[in-house]
Amino acid sequence: MKIFKIHRFLHAVVLAAVFMSAEPEVSAQTSDFQRRYDLLVSRVGHSGIGVETLIKDWEKADSTNRSMLVAKFDFYFSKSQKEVVVTKSQQKYLGMDPLFSLQDSLGKKVYYFREMTYDDELFSQALKTAERLVALYPDELDHHFTKANALVAYEKENPDMAYAYLSDMIKLDQERQKPWNYEGKKMEPGFFADAIQEYCREFYAVGSQASMKAFCDLSMNMSKLYPQETCFISNVATYYLVAEDDPKAALKYYGKVLKKVKNDEVALRNSLVAARKAGNKKLQAKYRQALIDYGYMK
Repeated sequence: MKIFKIHRFLHAVVLAAVFMSAEPEVSAQTSDFQRRYDLLVSRVGHSGIGVETLIKDWEKADSTNRSMLVAKFDFYFSKSQKEVVVTKSQQKYLGMDPLFSLQDSLGKKVYYFREMTYDDELFSQALKTAERLVALYPDELDHHFTKANALVAYEKENPDMAYAYLSDMIKLDQERQKPWNYEGKKMEPGFFADAIQEYCREFYAVGSQASMKAFCDLSMNMSKLYPQETCFISNVATYYLVAEDDPKAALKYYGKVLKKVKNDEVALRNSLVAARKAGNKKLQAKYRQALIDYGYMK
């Protein structure tokens, strides 16, 4: 059965977003280190030969420099990664399609997936560097995301630490008296909620029991704090429909969305799916007609 997801999620965002550039510093010394670093990375990558030595020299010269700390994080995070191919019995793994499939000796299909593994010691160094960035520059949301993205990538199907950290970020957001900065620019009020929704989508895409629970709990928390953002209520409904196979509970939450936005296409389509699963023909007719009335279905 096809479930209409809230939005399409770009799965690569979690890995791609960790490598960010901080605001350049103004000192001549820092400018020279930045120039040398950028040139070296363009040739050998974030963890290639000579990068660690350059970062150590840069750190001796200025241990609190943002650009240096971002470079240090990128070095350890990249160095900690190793790509492997794993076999699974399911057709989806961590939200990804298989590279290929083969039949085993019993005629059952075995699916092969690309997966990133991490060296614990090197990853720990990356995480410590991210935490130092957060401690030194607490108003910079991109550094908080650096840590969150790393945890999401590292934990994969069991995002306990990632969920805990994102929950702490939500508390911080509620306590703040001024806007967040992101890559040196002040963010509009809705930016934080949009960013948390991206993490919800990632947890949903992974699809494990633990990640689906994180998807639901994070969405439930945000729906209380941001009641105007109906995407979070819709997330909760989707959790009950997909993870709990509870179409009645799903209909209840989709109904809350439709009270706020009568023509919400996702809520209407998923309500039709839920009504069908619940065997409620009256509701099926209601949502099918609504989809027709709003031009979403012929």
